[in-house]
Amino acid sequence: MEHGPLPAVRAIPHISTEERAAVLDRLFEPSIPLHTLSVSLLQEKTFDSYEDMIDSIGLQLTHLAESSSTSDKDWLESILAAHPRLGQSKVESAQSRTEQAQLNTEDDVSRQSLSQLNDLYEQTFPGLRYVVFVDGRDSAAIMQDMKSRIERRDAVAERHTTIKAMCQIAIHRAQKAGMENDDR
Repeated sequence: MEHGPLPAVRAIPHISTEERAAVLDRLFEPSIPLHTLSVSLLQEKTFDSYEDMIDSIGLQLTHLAESSSTSDKDWLESILAAHPRLGQSKVESAQSRTEQAQLNTEDDVSRQSLSQLNDLYEQTFPGLRYVVFVDGRDSAAIMQDMKSRIERRDAVAERHTTIKAMCQIAIHRAQKAGMENDDR
């Protein structure tokens, strides 16, 4: 289901578990922990739009972020880590490859700087992966955002920022798949 139209949002409760998982994979990134968290939500609730559905998944992720349970935070981090590192040379997700394409056309110095910032980010926020809604921004803008987030040194805020970015990416992917119309 990586290409072609998504199912009508109101039909999602009636499709198979595997198809609901494929919708999640297409909007977010393939992640068994996300399937475990959200596939049942997609069966139990009918949404009026993909944006509403993504917002509800974002709320589930936020509940994990705000939990005092270490296992909930670990679960969240495994979901957030499903996104590939920005600028890495081998990206398995075709969608992420396309979204990050302009970062891979940058010069070697920019790619090296991005790689070093990824390393610093992951040292600053163990268990997290830097996720941002790229949407055509160049590597200089991305690196400035990453530096700001590293300098903030606030893991709680970082989890929330990453969840927001994942949801922005998912909404953009749904729109690209032709889901701007809520009545589909």
